Amino acid sequence: MNFTYPKNERLKSKTTIGLLFSEGKSVSKYPLRLVYRQAEEAYQGNTKVGVSVSKKYFKKAVDRNYFKRVLRETYRLNKHLLLDNLDKPYSFMLFYQSKDRLSYEEINTKTIQLFEKFVLQINKPADSEKEN
Repeated sequence: MNFTYPKNERLKSKTTIGLLFSEGKSVSKYPLRLVYRQAEEAYQGNTKVGVSVSKKYFKKAVDRNYFKRVLRETYRLNKHLLLDNLDKPYSFMLFYQSKDRLSYEEINTKTIQLFEKFVLQINKPADSEKEN
């Protein structure tokens, strides 16, 4: 397994981020939220991921940057849970939405649970369509 987070997997496009917020769907596992959207047909590439920590909860940039680093690291180590279950590229935005300062181990556990919940959610509609 390739445990990297290269530049081509980073979500930087303002248009893609805008589409994520306007048309994306969401799945949550406190204190994390994952907003996702399937990439366009014209877009041929990797799954892209961005991270965000609210200024509302963490006023100091030092604190926001710490939690962004933790989110990127937990994604990097657990991205196989997503990529093994995706057949098309997706765009993701991962949010830390709490004042609570969880430890790295707790955030890692919640990230794994969030990714598993996401995989169940995207596979659920496909399964119900096959039954009908």
